[in-house]
Amino acid sequence: MTTYTLGAPVSAELEIRKSRFIAHAMPVADRVAAMAQIDALRAAHPGATHVCWALLAAGQSGMSDDGEPSGTAGRPILEVLRHHDLDGTLAAVVRYYGGIKLGAGGLVRAYTDAIATALRHATRVERIRRTRVQLVLDYPDEARARRLIEQSAYVLDASEYGMDVRLTVDLPLDERARFEASVRDATQGRSRCLMSDDESDAVT
Repeated sequence: MTTYTLGAPVSAELEIRKSRFIAHAMPVADRVAAMAQIDALRAAHPGATHVCWALLAAGQSGMSDDGEPSGTAGRPILEVLRHHDLDGTLAAVVRYYGGIKLGAGGLVRAYTDAIATALRHATRVERIRRTRVQLVLDYPDEARARRLIEQSAYVLDASEYGMDVRLTVDLPLDERARFEASVRDATQGRSRCLMSDDESDAVT
């Protein structure tokens, strides 16, 4: 399934029965980065009653109702992220209580509407699964391999020189097999390809 992150942070504010709901959605790399953003929101809104959030990053999810009735804030926010096929994304809603209770159904609608309103202004960026491959080459084959890397607009991460040449290349996962075949053809089968590290998600 294709997933997306946000090209830039977005925000929106709704007032519902005198309560203010300030929604923020932003791209994040992982949970550690997301928690830093939550801490920053709490610092920026010391008078807020609740800072509720949901996170989808690296295929993992997290959420918090932050004192609202269970299931009325974090989960609705998370469902909005899932509806938009987002990953690598934090969504948070800061609530200033206005003195009128909304009830469980009203809270679910309020948190859903707040984050959905913010995401209406968002630019989604497709997330491409990437991998790194290490090419093991004879010295005469290095120039051919470098031309293939440049022509394919892949990223040459590192070069090592010893008994042979080792080039570490960052490329989309679904293009790995084609790239390895092209290198083998260009070097008449003299090259070897080694996995350099685990697959990762990145934005392209």
